[in-house]
Amino acid sequence: MFTFCINDHKYSHVHFIGIGGISMSGLAEILLTEGYKVSGSDANNSYIVERLKTLGADIYINHSKDNIKDADLVVYTDAISKDNEELLESINNNITTVDRATFLGALMKNYNHSIAVSGTHGKTTTTSMVATILNHSILNPTILLGGHLDEIGGNVKLGTKEYLLTEACEYKGNILKYYPNIAIILNMDEDHLDYFKNIDHIVDTFVNYGKNIQDNGHLIINIDDINSKKIIKSTNANIITFGINNRADYSAENISFDAEGYPTFMLNIKGESLYPVKLGVMGIHNVYNALASIAATHILNVPIETILESIGKYKGTHRRLEVKGLINGVKIVDDYAHNPTEIKASLQALKNSTESNIWVVFQPHTYTRTKILLKKFAESFSDADKVIIPDIYAAREKDTGLIHSTDLVDALVKNGVDAKYMSSFESIESYLLENAKKGDIIVTMGAGNVYAIGEAMLESKEKEAI
Repeated sequence: MFTFCINDHKYSHVHFIGIGGISMSGLAEILLTEGYKVSGSDANNSYIVERLKTLGADIYINHSKDNIKDADLVVYTDAISKDNEELLESINNNITTVDRATFLGALMKNYNHSIAVSGTHGKTTTTSMVATILNHSILNPTILLGGHLDEIGGNVKLGTKEYLLTEACEYKGNILKYYPNIAIILNMDEDHLDYFKNIDHIVDTFVNYGKNIQDNGHLIINIDDINSKKIIKSTNANIITFGINNRADYSAENISFDAEGYPTFMLNIKGESLYPVKLGVMGIHNVYNALASIAATHILNVPIETILESIGKYKGTHRRLEVKGLINGVKIVDDYAHNPTEIKASLQALKNSTESNIWVVFQPHTYTRTKILLKKFAESFSDADKVIIPDIYAAREKDTGLIHSTDLVDALVKNGVDAKYMSSFESIESYLLENAKKGDIIVTMGAGNVYAIGEAMLESKEKEAI
């Protein structure tokens, strides 16, 4: 059993508010395996909650101050409001309360080597690529993912205490609470503008994160990102660069795409060695993700042959351009993209895979993001043939009436995009089943529950073999 401390204080019973979340559940599972008493609460039951129960966690499907009981440490997510009664009960009774990022930062200290994957987008995919490579190596790391990866059977894999691989989200400056040995920075774009003031605030956060990396550690950074040089100047870590358009330690040359949109390229390592690489996931953005993953595992001394064989086996994480099935010859795809850069990348990848129509059902995620980035969203759908916009997914926010999905539809139409607003999932399902033709692609897109549309369509019709 390792020793978990915050401010040199040891704890034995940890309570998680929002334990059913993809990130919180992984942390809870690690503690359960280490023999800690774990309890938690969540608004809804799920397969994740049921799994944690089988591992010994006490879980309540509600939020009540009575759930805290004898916990000596309470962990909460960014999605938990300040007036949550469990959080207030903990504070009123002088129980130590920390956010998830602080908890993860303290947990990382129990591992000799920590690999943290950060960036505005691509974190889950890149972490999954690294996980796939390491899973075929002798290193046996502990892995925490923000998605479900079939390669490890879920969102968490318990390995040795030598290596910890985890995502590192920048929201609310959370990356500043981590001090990894190896830090990957994939990109820096405008997002989470309910917290960040602007792109400069985001970049400054990454600059300060660069200062956190241990002096004998490594910073693996996308040299094609226009702000990368600011990070490089700020850190004392060893710098490893990757990219496509600029000279880099790990670069991709002669990139091409097959009929399914899967990339092939020549990997150039420091201008000295060339290796052919074939990916099993679509898009130029995944070439960048692959380069970062190759660099991270190569400096961990995983043999290059193992790296290239494993990266070729990676077939994607759930909700990342995930092919869900076929109905009436129409391919149903689901994707987590929820900011303009991600949308552009995903649609470009799909465009490389078909000559047929691409139908997009995009569910905007949060009012703040939709309002502030409205113009950029409206410019992100040029590779879509038909776009349907349902209501905005509120997530942690309240509707102030300042933005509506119809505002995005209007902006799309002004940009020449065939777009329409439809409020109910049921009407969208019916419309798509009536109008999509054989060979078309329907992609449900967003970080909310828009995936339910594709799943309902597949349930309503006989699913075909892919």
